[in-house]
Amino acid sequence: MLLSRSKGIIGLDIGSRHIKAVQLKDVKDGYQLERISVASLPPELIVDGSIIDSPRVVEAIKGLISDAAIKVKDTAIAISGHSSVIIKKISVSQMTEEELNDSIKFEAEQYVPFDIEDVNLDFQILGAAEEQNKMDVIIVAVKKDKINEYVSVVKESGLNPVIVDVDVFALANLYEISYEVKPQENIALINVGASTINMHILNGGMSVFTRYSPVGSNMHTEALQKQLAASYNDAEKLKRGESVEGVHMEDVASVLNSASEDIIAEISRSFDYYRGATNEKDINEIILSGGCAMVKDFAPLLAERIGTEVKIMEPFKNIIITEGVDKNYLKKVSPVAVVAMGLALRGVGDR
Repeated sequence: MLLSRSKGIIGLDIGSRHIKAVQLKDVKDGYQLERISVASLPPELIVDGSIIDSPRVVEAIKGLISDAAIKVKDTAIAISGHSSVIIKKISVSQMTEEELNDSIKFEAEQYVPFDIEDVNLDFQILGAAEEQNKMDVIIVAVKKDKINEYVSVVKESGLNPVIVDVDVFALANLYEISYEVKPQENIALINVGASTINMHILNGGMSVFTRYSPVGSNMHTEALQKQLAASYNDAEKLKRGESVEGVHMEDVASVLNSASEDIIAEISRSFDYYRGATNEKDINEIILSGGCAMVKDFAPLLAERIGTEVKIMEPFKNIIITEGVDKNYLKKVSPVAVVAMGLALRGVGDR
């Protein structure tokens, strides 16, 4: 994905478990982190990607922006979800971008399982396809009602939503400035949030496969609640490796590993689907992010089961940190801040 230089924009990632806000400054040597804040949301506010209680989400966003002392209003947000976002790589006849813009509805209609009038469409030309006189294009279709849902709460929070992105592309933006792109290698960016697994596979830095799965680290929380009779808040603490009175950590490890196996099985199925859809076999590296990356032993278990090296994404790797920003806080929130960081790299006027 191409990046333009950021011109004072907030990256705001509204997840079902956390909301995250990031403000970067465009400086001579790259990007500087100016502000960052992460806040927890009660589990009943956003369910399966749908905002159930808009007023409380609005209040949470207002509180987050206030706590971070963010004054900027222009905001980039991301949409996610297996039921609202369709991303598809297709081949079409060679044409100009302007010609494709005129015909994209027709080209996309056969791949989008919704009424084409009910979605916002965008595309990116990747280049010449293997087939003669064809070119590869990524099409993105997002349900209009989902966009409106999120745009409304952002506006009601006093912010100005200027960019609506898709979370996997925000991940790719961050990867692009944080890691060396290796030609011909398949890199899987896997963000495991509370209720969704977002997988984006890049080959030589180019998008080749995207898949959403409607499971996530809520499986850990629910298993701890059920099997250890823990409250929701205590289950969340136990998941992060914090101790809770009366609970043995050996029991916690057993429950967490069992839930992790179920999540990893879903990731493995997505890889199988990728191999079947693309005839590719190798995943050279997995870069993991999201709240699940903070669950004890999840990353090494994923590496063992998939048989591929797993790294935790480092969102601040090539970012200059402003004096006064708490480094310990950054370490604590880094796995869940990746999408917000990718959004903050966007610039006003970006497509």
